[in-house]
Order: sequence, then C-alpha cells, then structure tokens
Amino acid sequence: MLCVPSSLNELLVLFESCFTRPTFETFRGVLVGQVSQTSLRCVTGMLTGSRLSGVWHHARCHRFFANARWSVDELGLRLACLIVERFTEPGASVLVAVDDTLLKRRGRRIHGTFWHHDATANSRSGSVAWGNNWIVAGICVKLPFLQRTVCLPVLFRLWQPRREQFVKQHKPDPERPGKVKLARAMVCLLAKRLPDRQINVVGDSAYISQAWRAAPKRVTITSRLRSNAVIYAPAPPRTGKRGRPRKWGKQLESVQQIAADPATEWVKTTVRRYSKTETLELAEINCLWEPLGAETPVRVILVKDDTKPCGYQIALITTDLHATAAQIVERYADRWPIEVAFQDGKELFGVGDARNRTEKAVQRTVPFQFLAMDLTIIWYALYGHHPDIVTEHRARAPWYVSKTTPSFQDMLAKLRRVIIATQFQPEQARTPTTQEINQVQQAWAAAGL
Repeated sequence: MLCVPSSLNELLVLFESCFTRPTFETFRGVLVGQVSQTSLRCVTGMLTGSRLSGVWHHARCHRFFANARWSVDELGLRLACLIVERFTEPGASVLVAVDDTLLKRRGRRIHGTFWHHDATANSRSGSVAWGNNWIVAGICVKLPFLQRTVCLPVLFRLWQPRREQFVKQHKPDPERPGKVKLARAMVCLLAKRLPDRQINVVGDSAYISQAWRAAPKRVTITSRLRSNAVIYAPAPPRTGKRGRPRKWGKQLESVQQIAADPATEWVKTTVRRYSKTETLELAEINCLWEPLGAETPVRVILVKDDTKPCGYQIALITTDLHATAAQIVERYADRWPIEVAFQDGKELFGVGDARNRTEKAVQRTVPFQFLAMDLTIIWYALYGHHPDIVTEHRARAPWYVSKTTPSFQDMLAKLRRVIIATQFQPEQARTPTTQEINQVQQAWAAAGL
C-alpha cells in the first residue's frame, strides 16, 4: 500500500490533471520514493524508498518515465504557477535564472550524452566529462523563514552540440539549437503561462546573445557584459534631411576606458547582495549593443568597490530601462541560487542517479527529480517549518554556532520523517477522493492558473 502524508497529498493533487488516473498513482509513488530513498535514487531505488518493491513490479516505474502519457513542460508550468501564486506578491515581477549543469553518465548508448566541459573539475585532466548537459530555468523567490533567495527549477532542456556536417558548414543545426535559444524558448513558455507578470531573466555572460532579439515586451534580460564588448551611443535624432535615418550612434569607448575616464560619474549606493550589505560605486551608460539590435536600447552598469584594486569589478548589461542601478546589481546577485540548487540536487537529492538510457526516459527523469526537490521545499514552506527546528538542530550539533535558518537538508529530513511516520501509521495517509480533486481543480481555475 502506498502511504502518502495528507499534507503532501494536498500538494500532489494539484497536478492530477497532468496525468491519467493510473499514471498519477505511479507519480505519487515514485515521488515519495525519490524523497524517502537515502542511497542510490535510480528508478528501482525510488520503488524501494516508497516501500513498494514487493508490491509493484519494477516495470511500472520504468514505464512511467519511458512510455507514460505526461509532459515535463506542463508539470513544470503548473508548478511555476503554484510558486508564483504562493510566494510572490500579486502582480509583482518574476525573477527567472537560467543556467546549465552537467550530469555525468557512463555508457555510449545513453541518449544525448557527449563530451562536455566540467566547470566543477578540480584539475585540467578532469575538465572534460561524458554526460548530459541540461539547460535549466528556475524561479527565484524569497521564503519567509530564510534570509537568502531560493531558486526552484521548473523548465528543462537537454542540450546537444551541433552535428558534424553543420559544424563544417558553419551553420546552425535546426534540430539542435544553441543554449541561449533553448533558454529563450523556456522563458517564452513561462511568459505565456503568466500573462499578467513581468519576467526578469538573469544569467551569466554565456546567456546574453542575439538570440534574445525581439524578445516579448514583458521579458527583460540582465547579464554580465564581456570586457571586449563593443557598445554604441543611441541613434541621433532626425535632422529633417532626406535619406535613411541612422540606427546607430557613434561607437563608444571600451568599458575599461569608460571606467578609467575621470569624467565618468560614479554614484555611491548601498546594495544588498550575497547576504551582505555593501557600499558600491555605480556608473550607468545608456547605449546600444549590436547583438541585440538597434531596436533594443540597453543599459550598462559598471560596479566598482573601493575596497578592491582600482578599476571596475564587473559590467552588467540589461534591457530593463526602469529599474534602478542598485536593483540591477541585486538582481544579478540573485542568479547565484541556481548554482546552489544544482549542488543540492546532485549532492543531497540524488538528481542524475537514474540509470535509464532511452530518449524519453532520459528527457524526463532528471526534470522529474528536480521538480520533486521543488515540491519538497514547497511542502516545507507551507506545512513543515517550525522555528524550533533550527534550535533542535543546534542542540544536536552545537558546533553550528552560526546556523540560524534551515537548509535544504533540514527540509528534506523533515519530510522524510513525516513520510516514515505515515508508513507506520497508515491511518494518517489517504488517497484524495474525486470530489476533493474536483474542488481543488475548480479553485485552481477560479484563480486563473
């Protein structure tokens, strides 16, 4: 018998319409197994974690990933709506971080595996690894009991390098688009599902390119500008003379020269980033950048810290023309939680442990595991948090003198304890009735989600 805590059931029932009835029951089982399992989170490991290894045949769980009718995008978009509804102010903008992560695999027959650069390698000899490279879009939110921002991955794309014939011809591969194009496709899906929200996208310097040309008006992009980037002044006003008007102004100096120019106006500003309050000097440049086109005005924010060597530390580029320079700097700093999500997912939650290799199974398993991690955090925020959790943890481990807020490991442990208690007290678990499912779906539709 599958035992699911009633509080977790209240969350999972929101996604019942994404599956058929039998598949939804399997979804509940593998999700409980993913959370409960403390060793290898392969598909059969999920079955063992949910205590169903002697009840369900293992092929049922394999079919869930390889053949069942459900969509990863639809599940992620439904979860994105839940996150925005519960953890953001009505009508507030939504911060979306985009980045990629490498999940190492072994075997030549695994779908989508190639040699990729491993940014986490500690030596040059291990800087290249065989595996799947995932492009991830996550929603960054602030939970009431945490001082830091949390990133919840919701949409995923498996990136594959161009095929050899297209590399030789120096042409794009239509079946294997680049990373930035995949990121834009996911952001457009989010913008379509959240029609009344502004989407603020943030990524590192690899995720700002011409692929963002003619982006939806409700979407802004903020990233780090390369040091060798060429920027131009805005187009001059019309002179009234005959001829085609100029789209570009004159080419400006490099960002290094602008930062070193005594005429550059620096403004001291207090900024909150990386859990610290700092006083920085910011300089703002209104300009154009060729990859985004003459139709897209941009702003370049130069950041200088007096406590560090002379010159500027970082240059940010954004298409947001209304936010202040301090808000842009804080927004870029909030990109870092997606890196924390990758580490927590791979090191603590077992994302990437699955051993499947067919196309549909590979395309579904890693996103499912990340979404299960999101549901763990959401469950803890809605039902599991208590102020005494940190106090009890510090009593068990008094060497954590600086621990003031729960970590993801604390959230995961709390949900595991609740699931274990339910398995030994089955009366606390129950399957939602059809009437309860309909009531939840009607409430969801009334909220416009």
